[in-house]
Amino acid sequence: MKLLFLSQRVPYPPNRGDKITTWQLVDRFRKAHDVTVIAFAHDEADVRAARELRGMGVDTVPIPLNLKARKLLALPLLATSKPLTLGVFGSKQLKAEVDARIAGADFAYAYSSSMGAFLAQHDTPWIMHFAELDSDKWRQYAERTSWPMSWIYKREAKQLLAFETHIAGRTATNVFCTPLEEKIFQEHVPGKPSLVVRNGVDLEYFSPAGNAPEHGHLVFTGVMDYLPNIDGCQWFVDEILPRIRESVPETTFTIVGSRPTSEVDKLAETAGVSVTGFVDDTRDYLRRAAVSVAPLRIARGIQNKVLEALAMGLPVVGTTSATQGVEGEPERDYLVRDEAEAFADEVVRLLQDRVAADTLARAGRALVEERYAWSAVLAPLDAYLPS
Repeated sequence: MKLLFLSQRVPYPPNRGDKITTWQLVDRFRKAHDVTVIAFAHDEADVRAARELRGMGVDTVPIPLNLKARKLLALPLLATSKPLTLGVFGSKQLKAEVDARIAGADFAYAYSSSMGAFLAQHDTPWIMHFAELDSDKWRQYAERTSWPMSWIYKREAKQLLAFETHIAGRTATNVFCTPLEEKIFQEHVPGKPSLVVRNGVDLEYFSPAGNAPEHGHLVFTGVMDYLPNIDGCQWFVDEILPRIRESVPETTFTIVGSRPTSEVDKLAETAGVSVTGFVDDTRDYLRRAAVSVAPLRIARGIQNKVLEALAMGLPVVGTTSATQGVEGEPERDYLVRDEAEAFADEVVRLLQDRVAADTLARAGRALVEERYAWSAVLAPLDAYLPS
């Protein structure tokens, strides 16, 4: 079967959340099908990655995208009823590539709603994979920001919901990462086909190191120009870390992730905090950490950072938002605390009680081994693809 795969970024290498999932999808599909990828190339690294994919036998068409410029060019859409997202990711070049290739495809797959816009007018059967339920994401943003951004985010949530409703009935099915997102979707767009396909984790790549962690070392991983990650780290440094250091003064907190904003870099001025920027391998920091923290206050989907830490055999303390997509048992597999004082108390307890920390870590690893191997979580998609 010939399959056309669309994504907002070239799906390789798997070094950030969206690329982790899109690479796993492409890698699975290419084993049984002839896959062509059309994706935006955000930088030269994406262009190189496209060449690597072609060398691996995956026909890949990178479409240049200057994200900052596109955001500015999309602003006039505020005077219309069109979502800004569709302006940012609108592309005559990408549309022309899709239009030229769709007739030769037996099936298509869109990862993120903005990619679904390029398939909605074609008759070829396709799957809409909502990487995040974007309308609900922007609603959360609106609740966490002040005017005028709160107004822009609220408007985007409304317009994207209308767009999501429009495309939902044109697909073979609509894929969500968590039952919660599927539930929200069904409340707003009842009766449309839907399927939950959880994110997974590479259990061989992310595996316990077996070494003793550095005492008091806390770690957070994620792309650091992403609002939920920025907000979470700021909250942790301002409200949680000082409480932890009162009990464990030697505590350090490392923020690991590419493209830190000026707000994130400024956090490194706080005692005990370091910001790495891009690193070749996040496992180097996860292996040294005593506890992984996920203090997200805005989130949907399954957080790869949580799955990877659990797979590495790290005890995890996170918020409800950060852990809501993980189908484990709180208190047994990971800890969930939403208030700064309670969050700090649990981190302190784990730092001071290695038996408790190790017990939690072993349970977390057992959870991902049982439920989050990529081969298992992606298997439900096979039923929707022509043989």
